[in-house]
Amino acid sequence: MLRVQNIEAHYGGNRALKGVSLEVRQGEIVCLIGANGAGKTTLLNCLSGIHSARNGKVFFMGEDVSHASSQKMVRLGIVQVPENRQLFGPLTVEENLEMGAYSRARQISKKRLVSEVERVFQLFPPLMARRKQRAGTLSGGEQQMVAIGRGLMSDPRLLLLDEPSLGLAPLIVREIFRIIQELQSEGRTILLVEQNALGALTISQRAYVLESGSVTTSGPAAVLIQDAEVRRAFLGQDVRE
Repeated sequence: MLRVQNIEAHYGGNRALKGVSLEVRQGEIVCLIGANGAGKTTLLNCLSGIHSARNGKVFFMGEDVSHASSQKMVRLGIVQVPENRQLFGPLTVEENLEMGAYSRARQISKKRLVSEVERVFQLFPPLMARRKQRAGTLSGGEQQMVAIGRGLMSDPRLLLLDEPSLGLAPLIVREIFRIIQELQSEGRTILLVEQNALGALTISQRAYVLESGSVTTSGPAAVLIQDAEVRRAFLGQDVRE
């Protein structure tokens, strides 16, 4: 579905990505783990057309989209749920969800829009009672639910999730990861960026480790979660023979 070849990108005068290559196959969850400043968000921004890569290629569904705009990426089906949610605070929960379908407004009926909003409320039951509440007044966990729901309203083929567990209580984190797995069971393809390496590796099929702008390790998530260096660096476990 997605193939990235030797992407290089600069951010703030620094070389943020140094020849990154990866792939995401249809129907799987792939996670990208790494420390702050490793280049994870820059990579997602390149994939969603927000940031321009200097070199390298991005192919989506066989099409070269290396220089596509963010608007075209959304139309093609690549949708990013950004770090820190970035909701429209003054708008209600329901209005935020409807904004997620903006790119499809001319293609879907009002009845279809209402049906899809209700599907988000089924996926995130706590939001049902808050549908008329301003998004900026919600808790962090509820805001993350709205952000993911808003992304789903674009009907993505590939959902890019940037740190969905950031700043959330452990109970909410478990629920967010459960919902990500449920989305996969419905046929969604997901590229997940996470500092919560254990949670991400647990629910993913494959994983990439990004360090200082380069992929240093990759493979099946079940293998990486047992890798001594990965566990030492990202899981806080000193593995000894």
